[in-house]
Amino acid sequence: MNINDYVYNEPKPFGDLSIVAMKGCEEIAAKIDYYLKEWRQDNNGVIYSEGSNPVRTYLLDAVCPRFGSGEAKGVINETVRGHDIFIISDVFNYGVKFKMYGMDVPMSPDDHYQDLKRVIAAMNGKAKRITVIMPMLYEGRQHKRASRESLDCALALQELTNMGVENIISFDIHDPRVQNAIPLHGFEDFHPHYQMIKAFVRTVTDATIDRNHLMVISPDEGGMTRCMYYASVMGLDLGMFYKRRDYSVIVNGKNPVISHEFLGDNVEGKDVIVVDDMIASGDSMIDVAKKLKERKARNVYVFSSFGLFTEGFDKFDKAFEEGTITRIFTSNMIYRKPELLQKPWYTEVDMSKYIANIIDTLNYDRSLSELLDPVQKIKKLLK
Repeated sequence: MNINDYVYNEPKPFGDLSIVAMKGCEEIAAKIDYYLKEWRQDNNGVIYSEGSNPVRTYLLDAVCPRFGSGEAKGVINETVRGHDIFIISDVFNYGVKFKMYGMDVPMSPDDHYQDLKRVIAAMNGKAKRITVIMPMLYEGRQHKRASRESLDCALALQELTNMGVENIISFDIHDPRVQNAIPLHGFEDFHPHYQMIKAFVRTVTDATIDRNHLMVISPDEGGMTRCMYYASVMGLDLGMFYKRRDYSVIVNGKNPVISHEFLGDNVEGKDVIVVDDMIASGDSMIDVAKKLKERKARNVYVFSSFGLFTEGFDKFDKAFEEGTITRIFTSNMIYRKPELLQKPWYTEVDMSKYIANIIDTLNYDRSLSELLDPVQKIKKLLK
């Protein structure tokens, strides 16, 4: 194939594609880079960028070195002029540490967010377009004001767009209304529906997917929308729990749950899928699973985009041993402790190919509609 023919026949990208993997995102970024190179090579295995120059990787060399005091700076070691930049940032990766006064300090979400801004600042406005892919949105749970509180998520979104970020991509946002903070910029909320169902079908091979044998459950009223989607595309019944909270006190930044009240059809003898956006401490999820087992549910499976497991795995080990929870599915979009991958109750859902598809589509300025709503792919899978 003649190089000029290749450039002429193929649609032109918006700009030379470059991907920045922030600290802790190297693993998933390497997978994304692999898929993009596979899709973009010609018959001779040569990969071209917009300028028809062979490329070895789409990953950009960008770092945030630290001083001994804990201060940092963003450094980019190659040109970004005219590039279409995609920055992947996992602000919840506490596995990344830095030295401060001789101590190993785990990076907090605030530290990761500051590094993200440093890298953007290091580009000096030379990039053609900047898109931030933040799978779990920074401060996404602080999305609304109750009394005298800061609106951290809205402030962060406005700060990023003021620095030149044109698009922000996130997954299973706690409350997608936060996009109202930046109404004139691109903001996409993706969901791992297809990937979760595919992982479930491949892992639980004896599951019968019909309304007589399987049911979708929302652990609270706030998660009903995502559960309605699963129930609709899978043709299943839907139930939910209502969280009764004590609004007179605040514990760990939130009102404690007094009890979970179930609203829905009989679950006796059925397998159930409990769907939520995240697992934090896991107390609510295990309580919901216990309530379902008390109602004689057969197996309890959990779909959660993000498994934080902020209080460790012991309670989940116990729930698995007691038969309360059969299996938990979470994505690889945020940090997972190595021991989690060895748990008999855990299945990892790989999202790297999906993210690579999003990047590829945006780089060519194509519509994201099919990627946002994969109904047909799910129906084909279930058939």
